[in-house]
Parts: sequence; structure tokens; C-alpha cells
Amino acid sequence: MRLIWTLETFRWSDVPDVLVVAAIIFAAAMLMRGTQAIPLLRGTIVVLLVIAFFATALDWVAFRWLLNNLITAAAFAIPVIFQPELRRALERVGRAGLGTLFSRAPSFTEHEQIIDAICAAASRLSERRHGALIVLERNDSLDEFIQTGVPLDSAVSPQLFLTVFWPKTELHDGAVIIRNGRVASAASVLPLSSGRNLTDRKLGTRHRAGLGISEVSDALCVIVSEETGRISVANRGRMIRRLDANRLRTILNAFYTSPAAQSESPWSSLIARARDELARLRSSDKPDQGRKAA
Repeated sequence: MRLIWTLETFRWSDVPDVLVVAAIIFAAAMLMRGTQAIPLLRGTIVVLLVIAFFATALDWVAFRWLLNNLITAAAFAIPVIFQPELRRALERVGRAGLGTLFSRAPSFTEHEQIIDAICAAASRLSERRHGALIVLERNDSLDEFIQTGVPLDSAVSPQLFLTVFWPKTELHDGAVIIRNGRVASAASVLPLSSGRNLTDRKLGTRHRAGLGISEVSDALCVIVSEETGRISVANRGRMIRRLDANRLRTILNAFYTSPAAQSESPWSSLIARARDELARLRSSDKPDQGRKAA
């Protein structure tokens, strides 16, 4: 009966009141999203809806008295139950202002988490002289190479890389491919470089494979040498060598998380490879012309 009375007496002046309450509920939901408090919040809402139904539909005086007392007790219980979430929210407001309450962008982005995991793993693999090949997919699809390996679909972590590239595991001989923030496959087979962009002809198969995948796609490839422990990055058919963890982080931030890299056209890698091929053909034609003139 009270619900019907409330609907009958509803006025346009009550709209701001309802919007404020809705905004408070929305802000609370945004604060607790992705936390362990969500299942508890769902259960609390279900209980409150059941209690409100009985209190509204049935004219039970004693039950309504119990409900009023429970609401008073809940006003003290809720801050205790959701204390970690409330504390985290107040810390976010104190650091970055009220705008962070409604921001969907996390303070530590997915790409930064991936880069942090790769740098930590590469540093430890380099110290242990364990070879590694980590490929970061960007615009060009790597489906044909993912299918050659063992599918994983697991979260990116340094522990996973250290386990996969341990020399005594079955998955260490091949590449790990990361797609959409997750490890798509391990022990994947990559194409070897044609050799024209190799500055050092003594580079092994792992470096040739890393350079090869960067020649046929726009993927980034992190290589850890098994012989020397040196870290390298292959991008666009070119290799940056002799890196440490800090320089590796800088390069990955520039190539993997930059807006220019993310908004790059899918045809740009094909155009770049065609440009390199034309330059190679021109350079190979010059000695022939010189011999004819002689």
C-alpha cells in the first residue's frame, strides 16, 4: 500500500531527490566493482528487497518495527563490512580527486602490467642464461603462429615466463605469444629471418626467429640469448640489442603502449616491408650496372 501511495504522490520536484540517490548508488557500485565485496553486496540487496516487499505488501507492525531497527544497525555495520573498499576509495580521492571515482581507466594499465612482467622475467632469465622468445601481438593477426604452439590462454606473469622457458620443460623451445593481454600460446614456431636485416651473421636461431616474426608482421619480439644472456627487441625487421631491464622497459613503453603504435594502420607494416624490399632490389641492381659499364 505504501508503494502505491508513493507512486501516486510522486511529483516532478522529487526527480532531483531520486537522481541524487541513484548517483550515490552508482558511485558505490563503481567503487566496489571488481572487488570481493560485489557478491556480498548482491546478497545484501536481495535480502533488503525481500524485507522491503514484506514490509510494504503486508501491514505487519511488529515486522516493520524490526525492519526499522535493522536499518539503524546496518548504518553502523556497513562501514565495518566494506571498510577496505571505503578506505581504498578515500585514498584514490585524496590522491587524484573525485574524477577517479567514475574513471574506468585503471591507475596501472594492462599494457603496463604486461611490460612490467616481461621486464622482470627477462632480467631473471638473463641472469640465469635461459633463452626466451616473447612475442607481443599488435594489429596484425598471429593466428597461424599461435596454432603451431600449445594453447594456454593464461594471465601474464613473470612466474609463467620463468616456468615456460626453464630449459627442462617441454615448452621452452619456442615462442610465447601474447594476445589481448593474455598468453595465447607457448612453444610456437616462428618464421626465420631472410637474413638481409641481420647486422651480425653469427646470430642464432632464436634471434633469427624473433627478427623473422617482426618482418612478416607488426609484432614486437623480446629475445633473451641463451649463450650470452643479452636482451634484444625486434621491431619492423630491425633489432635493438644489448639491453637491460630499464632500457627494455623504455623501448616497450615506446613501441607497445604509445598512442601512435596503437592507432597505426594495419597496412603500415606491409608498406614498410614493401619499401625495404624496393630498397634492397635497388641496392642489388647497382653492382650489376657497374659491371655492365666496365
